[in-house]
Amino acid sequence: MTVAAENAGAAGLVQSIDWLAIAPPTLAAVVALIILVADLFVPEHRKPLLGGLAIAGLAAALATLLPLRSGDRATFCLTTSPDVCSYTADHFALVIQLLVLGGALLTALLSYHDTRRLPAGEFWFLLLASAAGAALLPAARDLATLVVALEVASLPAFALVGLRRGDRLSSEAALKFFLSSVTATAVMLLGVSFVYAATGTLHLTEIATRLDDVPGQLGTLAEAGVALTLVGFAFKTAAAPFHFWVPDTYVGAPLPIAAYLSVVGKAVGFSGLILVTVVAFPSYHAVWGPALAVLAALTMTLGNVAALRQSATRAWSAVRLLAWSSVAQAGYLLVPIAAAAYGGDGGSGTDGGADRIGSTVAYALMYAVVNLGAFAVAALVARTKPLNRLSDYQGLYAHRPLAALAMGFFLLCLAGLPPGIIGLFAKVTVFSTAVDAGLGWLAVVMALNVVVALYYYLQWTAVLFRSPEERAESADTPGTVTADAESAALTPAPALTVAIALTAVAGVALSGAPQLVLRFAGVSLF
Repeated sequence: MTVAAENAGAAGLVQSIDWLAIAPPTLAAVVALIILVADLFVPEHRKPLLGGLAIAGLAAALATLLPLRSGDRATFCLTTSPDVCSYTADHFALVIQLLVLGGALLTALLSYHDTRRLPAGEFWFLLLASAAGAALLPAARDLATLVVALEVASLPAFALVGLRRGDRLSSEAALKFFLSSVTATAVMLLGVSFVYAATGTLHLTEIATRLDDVPGQLGTLAEAGVALTLVGFAFKTAAAPFHFWVPDTYVGAPLPIAAYLSVVGKAVGFSGLILVTVVAFPSYHAVWGPALAVLAALTMTLGNVAALRQSATRAWSAVRLLAWSSVAQAGYLLVPIAAAAYGGDGGSGTDGGADRIGSTVAYALMYAVVNLGAFAVAALVARTKPLNRLSDYQGLYAHRPLAALAMGFFLLCLAGLPPGIIGLFAKVTVFSTAVDAGLGWLAVVMALNVVVALYYYLQWTAVLFRSPEERAESADTPGTVTADAESAALTPAPALTVAIALTAVAGVALSGAPQLVLRFAGVSLF
């Protein structure tokens, strides 16, 4: 063999890297490392600069999505099979990256004036590190990258939840979140190992091909692997009965982190679930289709029933209601994924499954905008009412009319009522996927749950516009603030105001042209 031939063979083993394709998660990770190092040298009075750097880094990561909008890039491909890649920047990946990076940016705005009570450098590093993992996951096209991205997104979140040192609720929330997530990861890794043993590959498209022809002696192993992998992701998506960690975690976490988990954490879990079901396990639709349909019905029902039981005067009842609402919304998000396992005539098959996934993505975009907006208003109220009870919102319109109008709009969007047209549009879209797939019973369960949810969403909306009660509260009552502190808190933090304004404008714009959401979220995974 000549030297030239040897060099050519060696060159064929070297993978090229498309740096532009991997720019969104890479940039977030690089800025996170810069903040971690800078925190060692920046004096305490200049720590807010780290927050500005984090916001700029997330904005820059979002900007790198623009040159990728054609959705035709891939990298880290096999040298023997150039079409089998570990990272693909297709339209699905770009839409989810827009969602998670945008959600992280809004979380950063919510957090900008609250890190004075938290270690600033650690907070911003952990937030960007988690956002980097969340942005990597939807582009992952092999199980190893998928698991690594999921853990990179999850591990910093544990620390963020428990970052309020000395706070018992925060420590308990972090521990419960950590234990449940570690259990989910262990179950998922066991399932992944079974799938690898049955197929001999980790790439999703290759798994799909080889699962069509699994040797008889490995059939049970493959089915167990598929089932265990789904159980692992069910924990991540807060699907019932794996949802028990949600309310306590949201209450114990700093409020912006609760917002982050409700949107970005959920997007990460559903992205992974979509990839393993529709891309890797289409031949096992008879296993995961009915299972996800049952999980969807159970999740939305338990979430709405628990939300109904929240007492207006209970401490942190507003946050708990948003937590249980997020569980119910997870049930709605599961419906199109379950429908992807069924043919258009109600028979089995994944024909049209990728189109139905667009309904989940569209619903996730709507939910991200309005739920972050609701948490932003909750953060505003928490500045004067730290216990964040539902009763604390009574008469909000009299003191903060714009915030009350925004909160009312967000709640109506979540309920699916006008003028929240985008919420209604998203629910109708999801409902139609169940009907088209022949899942009439699931469509009926969803319709009943939507009606049940109207009660607590409308009840909270009505509270915003009632006359404020005159209550004489002693200065030492838990959850009250002194006159000086209240006066200071009544001046909205600029970043918090920007977050509320951005989500409100986005919600109104999408309600004016809801068809754009489905068109934008119309993704293909094949």
